[in-house]
Parts: sequence; structure tokens; C-alpha cells
Amino acid sequence: MPDTPRADISGLYRYPIKGLTPEPLQRVQLAAGQTVPGDRLYAIENGPSGFDPAAPAWRPKTQYLMLMRDERLAGLRSHFEDATNLLTLHKDGEMVAQGDLETAEGRATIERYFALDFQRELKGPPKVLCGGGHSFSDVARKVVSIINLSSVAAIETMIGASVHPLRFRANLYCSGWPAWHEATLLDRTLVIGQARLKVVKRITRCAATNVDPDTAARDLDIPATLMQHLGHNECGIYAEVIAPGMIRLGDVIEVELPRLV
Repeated sequence: MPDTPRADISGLYRYPIKGLTPEPLQRVQLAAGQTVPGDRLYAIENGPSGFDPAAPAWRPKTQYLMLMRDERLAGLRSHFEDATNLLTLHKDGEMVAQGDLETAEGRATIERYFALDFQRELKGPPKVLCGGGHSFSDVARKVVSIINLSSVAAIETMIGASVHPLRFRANLYCSGWPAWHEATLLDRTLVIGQARLKVVKRITRCAATNVDPDTAARDLDIPATLMQHLGHNECGIYAEVIAPGMIRLGDVIEVELPRLV
């Protein structure tokens, strides 16, 4: 339909530890009411936050190490292995820490690294947090984040510089929609194979997008650029999974037509 152009999934990612390296995926099984599996499963607490792993509840991202404020995180390269719960951190090509995040000893190893190397960013002792199936997302709902690559291209024109799409730390990157088409999809349902996702919120961008994911340099001002050109600092959408299904790179994203009343 002319008002609902199709798009394709050109990038699929998860972020096992909040603020650390994105991990590319080829396919993933989505479950209703859940995030991309393994996404924002852990966070590094920046001083006491009151988070209780036995009764996990949303806390603002300022309680954790995160890119909005702590751009040096982008200088680390992390890898998380699901089968062993092993997190490995590299810096400047050298391994600096490795630990099983489901053991006290492994968490302590990771915490010691951050206590030593991120002293100036810390407000208190760093602590590896996990709440089982809790998502350390920027929003309280369990969502999948989606970025339209045409909108990223439009930002490049506005700002006059190349903009790495991973600055936006999305789960799904899509090609085929016109720039800003995603902003018109609030309350609409996206269909990807058997999976269905309801768009629930536009994403307000913060200073994390100003950090280059390759160099860790805070070298752009994307929220201010959006505000100057569009009158708001939104880019991307959050969607809730309302029907399960496997999604893959290259899959078509269709917008379900609204029902006639």
C-alpha cells in the first residue's frame, strides 16, 4: 500500500551488557512480551542504586555506567558467551578482564577491572547486576528498538558528517522506509514473518548518540541537531512483541493495515 511501504531488516543486534559492545545476530526468536533474547541482560551499577536482583525493578540509566555520560565505555570491546556466561573485555587489542557473570568470583573480576580503570567515572563501587529476565533498558517496558537507516542518512545531511548507525544502539536496523516514516507508525503493528510487534513509543535521543562507537570520541551533537532541524530530538521507535516468531536478516517488515471500524 502507498502509505505503508515495506522495509527489510538490514541489521540485527543485541547488547548483552548495558553500555558495552553490540553483538550482531543472523536470526533471533522473539517471544511475546520480551526483548531480543540476551539484550541488556546485565548492567554495571555506578554506586549503590537500590536495585534488588530478587525483585528487579526499572531504574534510570544514570544509576549505571552508560554511554550518555561515560563515553570511554566505547573504547572497550566486549564479548558475552551465552553457554558459559563468560564476559571478555578487550582494550587496545589486549584482554583486560574475563569472568563468568553468573558466579560471584567472575563478577568480582569484572568489577575490579572497572574499579581500577573507570575511577573518574564512578560515583561508588561498581557492581555487575542481573535480574534474571530483567531488561536494563532506558525504558521500563520490554521493547525492541528499531532504527530507519534513511533517517540516519537524513541526519548525516543535517549535520554534514558521517553518522555511524550503531550510535543509536538499536536492535533492528531497517532499509526501505523513507526518512522519518517510522515516526508515523505509533500504535501500528509490524509484521515480520510470524512475529508481530506493536509500535508503542518514539525514541528520544540522548548524548549517547554523540559518541563514535569505533573511536569513543564524543564528536557530534545529534540531539541538538535534531532539535534545530525538526523541533524535537526523536529518532527511532520502540515496539513490543505481541506475537512470537523467528526473525532474520533480510526479512521483510510489513505494516499491518488498520482495521476499519
